[in-house]
Amino acid sequence: MLYKLGKKYAETALIKLIIVGLIIGIGIGMYAPNLVPAVSVFGDIFVRALKGIAPVLVFILVMNALAQKNSDASSSMKPIVRLYILATFAASIVAVAFSFLFPSVLHLQATASDIAPPSGIIEVLHTVILNVVDNPIHALVNANYIGILWWGALAGIALHDAADETKEMLSDFARSVIKLVRWVIRFAPFGIMGLVADSVGTSGIDALLSYIHLLAVLIGAFLSVALIMNPIIVFFHIKRNPYPLVWTTIKESGMYAFFTRSSAANIPINMTLCKRLRLSEDTYSLSIPLGATINMSGAAITIAVLSLAAAHTLGIHVDLPTALLLCVVSTIGACGASGVAGGSLLLIPVACSSFGIPNDIAMQVVGIGFIIGVLQDSTETALNSSSDVLFTATAEFHERYKAGTLKAEDLTPRD
Repeated sequence: MLYKLGKKYAETALIKLIIVGLIIGIGIGMYAPNLVPAVSVFGDIFVRALKGIAPVLVFILVMNALAQKNSDASSSMKPIVRLYILATFAASIVAVAFSFLFPSVLHLQATASDIAPPSGIIEVLHTVILNVVDNPIHALVNANYIGILWWGALAGIALHDAADETKEMLSDFARSVIKLVRWVIRFAPFGIMGLVADSVGTSGIDALLSYIHLLAVLIGAFLSVALIMNPIIVFFHIKRNPYPLVWTTIKESGMYAFFTRSSAANIPINMTLCKRLRLSEDTYSLSIPLGATINMSGAAITIAVLSLAAAHTLGIHVDLPTALLLCVVSTIGACGASGVAGGSLLLIPVACSSFGIPNDIAMQVVGIGFIIGVLQDSTETALNSSSDVLFTATAEFHERYKAGTLKAEDLTPRD
């Protein structure tokens, strides 16, 4: 009986299980408060498991990505990579703007007295520099994400010229860590049930309203990037109405990614769309898989918005230079986001550490991210994946524009 239940649970789509956990958690918090202490244990276990695996995940993924980097890639990839990074950084700026315009207050188990907020950009940079040169083992044990990011990058660069067997072993290790993360995230329905029950039981309906507000800010930023920021970038490069191409990528790539919630799973869809747009196969066969790894505008938005929500909740003043530093950190963190559902949430502690927010509090924010992840992660992935095709096409169309051969019909796919 237990085996059959376990098998059914493993075969059921995670998003359905999360919705069920969310509903049960709300019901317990509102109508069975006496059960909250028992159920909240699941939330504590989930957050503790995330805290345990996240530092290792960040270190291994960053190291593996840089070790596997192909320095002999075609020169045609360079403008695409520049567009990927530009779009991700621009998305983080939009996220910061939305966070300042519509500040979110979360229900966290902490107060302003629990932390020592930085007084300005100088102290932030001082903290960042000290964290960067931290002992790598100490950084992993104490979840110093800035140090983890730095040492992971250096290790990856050092391993770039290693033997192919070494790189393959590192790649296998990275896949194994990602599998561990998937196992932890598979526990998310129970964790969310506990977290929501505890939040609703403690703070009442106000906790749910704060989740809705946070989700609205995120989706507003996603839509603004997809429908305003990205078209501006495309228009600047091809000097044509960008919306036929933008709508095509949203409709034929973004919609699939919304439901699969995986940029990696959407790679075949994107490559087929590139073929229908008559793009160079030599280029898109490289740019689409690469984009599924580093073109993460949606992830940058998630990291920036949730980190600033934590800072605002704790009364930490974030000035403009610090906000710009957050944009840089969000961009770098987004490029290292794992290819699993909710992977960007595990990079939030990297940004939170810039504000002096302890890992315990940052992981509470990660837990909230999983609560709203039913819509947040789907919308984030839709933006990430559709942008892969959009900027691959933009780079090639830019070359055609310079050569005077770009035509209006090039912006629409062939049937």
